Amino acid sequence: MTPERFSKIKEVLQKRQTDLTVIMDHVHKPHNFNAIIRTCDAVGIQDVHYVPVKDGFRQLNYFAKGSQKWVEAHRYESFSQAAEQFQNKNYQLLAAHFSDQAVDYRNIDYTKPTAIVMGTELEGISEETAQIVDKHIIVPMQGMVASLNVSVASAIILFEAQKQRQNAGMYEDKSLSEERYKNLLFEWSYPKIAKTFRDKNSPYPELDEDGFII
Repeated sequence: MTPERFSKIKEVLQKRQTDLTVIMDHVHKPHNFNAIIRTCDAVGIQDVHYVPVKDGFRQLNYFAKGSQKWVEAHRYESFSQAAEQFQNKNYQLLAAHFSDQAVDYRNIDYTKPTAIVMGTELEGISEETAQIVDKHIIVPMQGMVASLNVSVASAIILFEAQKQRQNAGMYEDKSLSEERYKNLLFEWSYPKIAKTFRDKNSPYPELDEDGFII
């Protein structure tokens, strides 16, 4: 662990946005699933949520090869189960979905607690999901194609959210709880040692200001 590496980890954790997330509703292609995960990491999202398709185990295994050590994925058996969690926390649920009520994705206030819902590659979100969410959003298209790849659309929406939050100074204050910040700091700094402590159900040791185990 170099001082530069430890400093980078602390900087990233300091900027994590705990009230911004993505819910993937039956996104089944591994490359799209993982691309959305990478974008979430890039804009400072620590937790993502997903409702798997029937081959979800293959999808999750693919995810485990990529960004798992930086972003945590939480599985639900239905979208309504996932939505309830965020509705109880007063999140706005925004679904990328073409409808008569859909609004330009830029006309949304992403500084509010927000969960962005992305659906399947071919069919988008289900009618049930469309009725549960608060708003439908679209990325306006000026060409012949009607829509973007789900991972591309996710990136466009998420970087708009990042821009708004940066302008509001939301990346300047740590939003992770102190306990979770310390746990992630240790896990990212010493992943193999962290696993040993987890296997023993033991608390992690403290780190000094240079990242060395005390």
